[in-house]
Amino acid sequence: MQKFIADSPETQSADLVAGNIELLKSLFPEACTEGKVDFEVLKQLLGGAVEEREEKYGLNWHGKRRARQLALTPSTGTLRPCPDESVDWDTTQNLMIEGDNLEVLKLLQKSYAGKVKLIYIDPPYNTGKDFVYPDNFQDNIKNYLELTGQVEGGKKISSNTESSGRFHTDWLNMMYPRLKLARNLLREDGVIFISIDDSEVANLKHLCGDVFGEENFVACIAWQKAYSPANDKKGIDAMHDFILAYKKSDMFQVNLLPRTSKQDDAYSNPDNDPRGVWKAVDATRAEHRDYAYFPVVTPGGKEVFPANGRSWVFTKEEFQKLVENNNLWFGKDGLSKPSKKLFLTDVKQGVVPTTWWSHEDAGHNDEAKKELKALIQDGLPFQTPKPTRLIRRILQLATSPGATDTDGNSTLGVMDVSGQYEVASASRGQKQRKDSPDIVLDFFAGTGSTMDAMFRQNVEDRGNRACILVQLPEPLPDSNSGSLKTIADITKERLRRTGQKIKTEKVLVALDLDLGFRVFKLDSSNIHAWEPNGDDLADTLLQHVEHLKPNRTEQDILFELLLKLGLNLTVPIEQKIISGKTVHSIGAGVLLTCLAPQISNDEVESLALGIVAWHQQLSPAGETQVVFRDSAFTDDVGKTNLTAILQQHGLSNVRSL
Repeated sequence: MQKFIADSPETQSADLVAGNIELLKSLFPEACTEGKVDFEVLKQLLGGAVEEREEKYGLNWHGKRRARQLALTPSTGTLRPCPDESVDWDTTQNLMIEGDNLEVLKLLQKSYAGKVKLIYIDPPYNTGKDFVYPDNFQDNIKNYLELTGQVEGGKKISSNTESSGRFHTDWLNMMYPRLKLARNLLREDGVIFISIDDSEVANLKHLCGDVFGEENFVACIAWQKAYSPANDKKGIDAMHDFILAYKKSDMFQVNLLPRTSKQDDAYSNPDNDPRGVWKAVDATRAEHRDYAYFPVVTPGGKEVFPANGRSWVFTKEEFQKLVENNNLWFGKDGLSKPSKKLFLTDVKQGVVPTTWWSHEDAGHNDEAKKELKALIQDGLPFQTPKPTRLIRRILQLATSPGATDTDGNSTLGVMDVSGQYEVASASRGQKQRKDSPDIVLDFFAGTGSTMDAMFRQNVEDRGNRACILVQLPEPLPDSNSGSLKTIADITKERLRRTGQKIKTEKVLVALDLDLGFRVFKLDSSNIHAWEPNGDDLADTLLQHVEHLKPNRTEQDILFELLLKLGLNLTVPIEQKIISGKTVHSIGAGVLLTCLAPQISNDEVESLALGIVAWHQQLSPAGETQVVFRDSAFTDDVGKTNLTAILQQHGLSNVRSL
């Protein structure tokens, strides 16, 4: 029975350096020997594509190399589950994670690499004031604990004043490793949207070009964040922010925006055409062409020509066919110049998005403040939260609803305040969906606007998107925040109240609409790291007899296993009592665990055979891994016997913690 240890690859986050070397090996095996890369050989293989000049185009700053290395350094932390702070723990697909987002992004690498469809972030703007993300990245778990006041030293804030030579450097060092890690999580057809103001938009564009590739630039959107100028501002008042969008690859396709009723109102049917509503469009072009310049006689007998310098968009032959097919409109009196009929059924069932988003279409900052205040009445220190309409617009462009049952029917129903609903699908019943949801990630979650917006968008378009939020539990200023002590507290409370509000309103909701979230908190690993005390080695040995930390629960250990083995944090988990011990089945039998603190030699055989029987009943598609608590066994005899029984029945991958 092989044992997990604190410094083994399985107990750390994904080793990105090792992954990069493996990729190089597959492409250039000649350049890799004994686990090392021979750059001289690699340069020869790449030929003229290698840039060796000292001066070259690109964005550079002090600390960039260190920030890049930081993204490649594995994490030894874990995420501890908090069911009591969650909503619909057993069924939800949404996650709310408290902790330094750099460390959390590392921990998500194995489980969520290549699975996220959309990332939206609203990072701290570089205003010249303090921002809370640490600039000493040597030990992120330690930084996290210091920031949240869990160890001596209290809250640490990185000073970032404009007078400092590192005004831009600190901000770039904070953003760079996070974007590097975020890119790994995107699907090949995924995209990232980043809100930013004009103080760092130029640097951020260069930074994203470095991380995502300049060729993957999608758009620089100007969003009108205010609807009126502030008269007390000096100089020119900034009424817009920017949103940069970068795709993972050419597989990303932007969606059309939904058509509005105002746009559809331009279509009518004054002649009762059986083909439906239409609108008149100009039948001339802005250039003169001899073959398309001729007189047209209207139904009222009037001869008309195109204006000077223009010509018809049709030839004489085409004109006759258009008249015969009733595709021209000459006005109600039949005397006007002809216009072509454009039927609503022939236009795109959506609107091509542009780079200008007005506050009428995408909301504004004042609207966002009112949304938050309507949910949480306490006085809270947020000046620029993002409106849900802005984020819903991004969701519409970058994700798909994906809400169909196994027969392809919508699972939409109508629910009122009494809790009664009528199933809208043809099958008149709830069924398991056949599609996996688009995952949305926001690792600067703030007040939780992104998940709030996703809830509302899922209601509107019958969607089943899932969301992952990450927020540092930064302490709030001593004010009237009541029971809410950190920004993460605000995030969770907002989401709880949003879910309740949707449930109590008379709205269209999917029968299985997910309005819950699982809460996890960043912490050090459940597995003891070997930290010998040179002055008292005997005591150190005694402390490490138990491989797992004593104050951790079975659930803590179970979810660390999911992270380390690359299973997502919402994978289905079943429990069964076998020989008086709780056994967990994760992912329909892909992982079987028994983390009971004690397993006597007398219990080994019945426990092993019970696990074998359940495994046969589950019949998982792939290989199953079985994990036990190492210290649970009375001695090595019991451990060896249990392993042997499992292996005799085909369960050869047996591990201990």
